[in-house]
Amino acid sequence: MSTERLKAFSDGVIAIIITIMVLELKPPHDVTLAALTPLAPVFISYVLSFIYVGIYWNNHHHLMNIAQNVNGSILWANLHLLFWLSLIPFVTAWMGENHFSTIPVVLYGVALLMAAVAYYFLTLALIKEHGKESPLAAAIGNDFKGKISVVLYLAAIFLSFISAWLGFAIYIGVAVMWLVPDRRIEKNLAE
Repeated sequence: MSTERLKAFSDGVIAIIITIMVLELKPPHDVTLAALTPLAPVFISYVLSFIYVGIYWNNHHHLMNIAQNVNGSILWANLHLLFWLSLIPFVTAWMGENHFSTIPVVLYGVALLMAAVAYYFLTLALIKEHGKESPLAAAIGNDFKGKISVVLYLAAIFLSFISAWLGFAIYIGVAVMWLVPDRRIEKNLAE
C-alpha cells in the first residue's frame, strides 16, 4: 500500500489540530494593549504547542517520504500518534487558561510523552515493514533524540509536582532540541 493516503490523512488531521488550537485564542473585549496581558499564558502555551505540532508534522513528513509502503500495523501506529496529537489542543487550552497550574502542566506532559512513545512505535512498525537494513532503518538509527525526549518528558512530569514552571521549562527545552534540524532522513533521501 502506498504512503500517499496516509500522508494526506495525517496532514489533514494535523491541520485540524492547529486550527482547533488557534480557535481557542479568544480576543479580548477591550481595544487596549493592556487587555492582552491576561491572555499571555494562553498565548505562550499556544506558541509552544504550535511548535510541537509543527515538529511532529515536519518529522512525520520526512519519515513518510523515506517509507516506500505501509501496512495495517503502520496505519494503526499512525492513528495512535494522531490520537495523542489530537489531545494537544485540549491540554494546551487547559494549561494556558489555568496559568500553568500543576495538574494541567502534568497532563500536557503526559500528552507530549504519549505522542513521543506513539511516534517511536510508528518508527518501529515502519522498520519492521521495510527491514533492519533498509534506508529507513539507517536514517532512524538509534534515535537518541527520541529516546532522550521520553526521559525528559518523564522528568518534567514528575518535577511539575514540585514546580509546574520547572516542568514547563523542560518542555520548552525538548522543543528547542527538536528545532535543531535532524538531517538523518534528508541525508538518506539524498543518497
